[in-house]
Amino acid sequence: MAYVVLVLAVAGGLWLAWRVRQRRQRQADLLASPLSQAEREIVVREVPLVRRLPEALQARLEGRINRFLDQVDFVGCNGLEVTEEMRLSIAAQACLLIANNDLWYDNLTSVLIYPGAFKSRQARRSGYVVTEREVVRSGESWMRGPVILSWAHAHLGAANDHDGHNVVFHEFAHQLDDLSGRTDGVPALDTAEDVMAWRRTFAAAQERHARAVGAGQRTVIDAYGAEGPQEFFAVAVEAFLETPGALKRAEPEVYARLAELLGLEPVEWAAQGR
Repeated sequence: MAYVVLVLAVAGGLWLAWRVRQRRQRQADLLASPLSQAEREIVVREVPLVRRLPEALQARLEGRINRFLDQVDFVGCNGLEVTEEMRLSIAAQACLLIANNDLWYDNLTSVLIYPGAFKSRQARRSGYVVTEREVVRSGESWMRGPVILSWAHAHLGAANDHDGHNVVFHEFAHQLDDLSGRTDGVPALDTAEDVMAWRRTFAAAQERHARAVGAGQRTVIDAYGAEGPQEFFAVAVEAFLETPGALKRAEPEVYARLAELLGLEPVEWAAQGR
């Protein structure tokens, strides 16, 4: 009996190892695969920012889109029928954040898409008192998924790629933030020293931002960043990708930290595709 159990355990271990190797090989194959010409045309039409990317980065982006689409289910809500344009647009925007680094949306398996803004219940705690209220949102990100998006806002955010507002970038920045195990504006970093340096840079920048917002000044980073460190990180990512020159002038250290984290230099893309 013990021999049979041992054989079964060994067989099970070998099977699991084979499954892991198969999954890794499939992921590698997807990352190395380009989009079809039809898919590529949809992406550059729906996400014009992609036209400005260097050729090598476009190729890396396409592989990540393929892996993302293989991993994530897209679910239409309130009667919305999910189209290929929706899937490719959202995937392209989400994958731009991870196109040139080793980050991945490990825990994400689904994206819920509403036709427009949707209602969500928000809980607030004050001491022992918890109150709930209904709020209208264009996007939402949950730890370990899902991401919830308004297609109207996702489509508009992609089409206008110079205004610093993009709900897909925002919500998927929260997904990257979550990889550290906490949604606190500090993504997963290599060392404690990196974490401390990040906190110093972003805390100082958010304090300046909050003062400017409180004074009614116009800011490069969306005013919503004054809500807290996690929101400051998300809106900073929006500005980094859509208004990189303005962000680099206003907050050079924030720009530098994001460039290092994401492996991207969007200030160099300005002349591409124009």
